[in-house]
Amino acid sequence: MAILTDTLALPFFNDDHRRFAEALESWADAKLPPLPHDDVDAACRARVKAMGEAGLLKTVVPQAYGGLYPTLDVRALCLAREILAFRDGLADFAFAMQGLGTGAITLFGSESLKRRYLPPVRDGKAIAAFALSEAEAGSDVAALAMTATPDGDGHVRLDGEKTWISNGGIADHYVVFVRTGEAPGAKGLSAFVVDADTPGLNVAERIEVIAPHPLARLKFDGVRVPLLNRLGRSGDC
Repeated sequence: MAILTDTLALPFFNDDHRRFAEALESWADAKLPPLPHDDVDAACRARVKAMGEAGLLKTVVPQAYGGLYPTLDVRALCLAREILAFRDGLADFAFAMQGLGTGAITLFGSESLKRRYLPPVRDGKAIAAFALSEAEAGSDVAALAMTATPDGDGHVRLDGEKTWISNGGIADHYVVFVRTGEAPGAKGLSAFVVDADTPGLNVAERIEVIAPHPLARLKFDGVRVPLLNRLGRSGDC
């Protein structure tokens, strides 16, 4: 706790945060060093599993779905990331992606989507991912080109590519941002939850980086997704 003593003395942290930080430091020092490192996919899966079994991933979902706090607590999330990153960069990555890959579901998903996707992520039994970037649209989100078009029977068809997707290739689901065309630019975008085993979704390329972590280019070729998997609103595109 010595490293965080001054931080935890700040007035916006309370005793719950201090207990959380102390328990996490003890767990991380004991449990992270023995985990595998050589195979990045296996290493990431092992960290997600270990964090789920320890209850750490309860931090990334609301209390109504088995989380620690009534709503996502940014202070606890920051503490967790600082503690993990100091000891094991891949553990910090894995923790962050469990939150990033479900944050939009927590904030904008229907009740059925929350009940389907949040508990497995909380328990470390499913790996989450967030698919936003494209070759010509990273920081400029309004330039997204991947499309979702109506495909009958309450479904849409997703076509296009995503790249630099963290957890690409090992995720169980992706939150995918696409152009639905209701308005120009960013106002014509929507997000859908897409299961990794949906027909037409393929890992086109695994991307190697200096700081190893699962990263991939994804290709969507006629991927049919229920409109009910849309985040934030329902109805036709």
